Amino acid sequence: MKPYFIPLFDESRSPDLRGVVRDITLLVMLTLLTITGKTVAAQEEGEHGPPTLAIGSSAPDFCLKGVDDQTHCLKDYGSIKVLMIAFICNHCPTSQLYESRIRQIAADYKDRGVAVVAIEPNNPNAVRLDEMGYTDVGDSFEEMKIRAAYRSFNFPYLYDGEDQKTANLYGPTATPHVFIFDQERKLRYEGRVDNNPREPLATRHDARLALDALLAGKSVETAKTPAVGCSTKWLYKEEGRREEMLEIEKKPVNVKPASVDDLRALRKNGTGKLLLVDFWATWCGPCRKELPAFETMYRMYGHRAFDLVTVSINYPDEKPGVEKVLQAEHATSTNLILGSTDLYAQLAAFDPDWNAAVPYTLLIRPDGTIAYKAQSTNVDPLRLKRLIIANLADDDYIGHQAYWKGPVEVKK
Repeated sequence: MKPYFIPLFDESRSPDLRGVVRDITLLVMLTLLTITGKTVAAQEEGEHGPPTLAIGSSAPDFCLKGVDDQTHCLKDYGSIKVLMIAFICNHCPTSQLYESRIRQIAADYKDRGVAVVAIEPNNPNAVRLDEMGYTDVGDSFEEMKIRAAYRSFNFPYLYDGEDQKTANLYGPTATPHVFIFDQERKLRYEGRVDNNPREPLATRHDARLALDALLAGKSVETAKTPAVGCSTKWLYKEEGRREEMLEIEKKPVNVKPASVDDLRALRKNGTGKLLLVDFWATWCGPCRKELPAFETMYRMYGHRAFDLVTVSINYPDEKPGVEKVLQAEHATSTNLILGSTDLYAQLAAFDPDWNAAVPYTLLIRPDGTIAYKAQSTNVDPLRLKRLIIANLADDDYIGHQAYWKGPVEVKK
């Protein structure tokens, strides 16, 4: 059957009506095109974020809270010759690799009339846990304070992640993304810090070239460059974090009995991975209190060469209670329970020097050596996460391990 259409304009109609119908048809078509255009634009903004500020534009105004708990506004830098605004974040490994370079720029140009200001644009709830495999902290304001102190930031670090009003005006595509303004606060450069995230391979230092040109009263040779890094986590990406948690909650939680041989092999760590082992019990309050932190670490680092094994020292007939606790935590890691009531023989198989007290937590390197041990006391999650990252082999980001192992220093 052929489709049936009712034409908006029919040549058989009265000539007096033709013009009216034609006008109505044109109006409908224009309305549809306008609505469609707006819809496409909205979809593009939702998928890709706002447009990046154009070269020559005036610096958009802002007043944001910094990690020093003071409010920093654009007007505060009115007497500065050149202003460099760097959009960075905590969780992104690329941004981390540039922290020392941005810090050094701030130090080198401080006495030349240049101010460096960093803005964190990400909404922390829009970052999935599996996107945090290279960090010790997330992108919240309180965690920004931790990072700034740990890495000795010598520049203001401002938070825009709650409503992203400032980020929407500047349009950073990734972290890091640099915007450099002249004394009239006109944008003269935007893009990367330099041409390679691996600092030894960088051959063109774009941000420094732009700063030098502006200080010398010259135009910037290359005013726009691409910025490689983690995409800005706009508010709409919160849905990805919710979907991730739903996926985790759907995964099965299993508990397997462990023999003496299993525990002996566990200690030797023949997995080829960095292994976090946590001994706990349902009746141990401190043990249960720290279980969620371990599961979070597993979700953060589990896609790398890292694994988590929990070992309940409950007896085999107490397995239902163990399963109940682990299911409540959605503990999708490898979970073991003692395979017999011969408690001490099994614990000694893992570590003959262990006094059998729990919690007992170890971070075991692939070669079997111990990177971290906490016995009869709860772990420091922040310290443990930093040790995990520092002991994971460089894989996707060569040089990242050195970031976590090397000293923090700024050349004078």
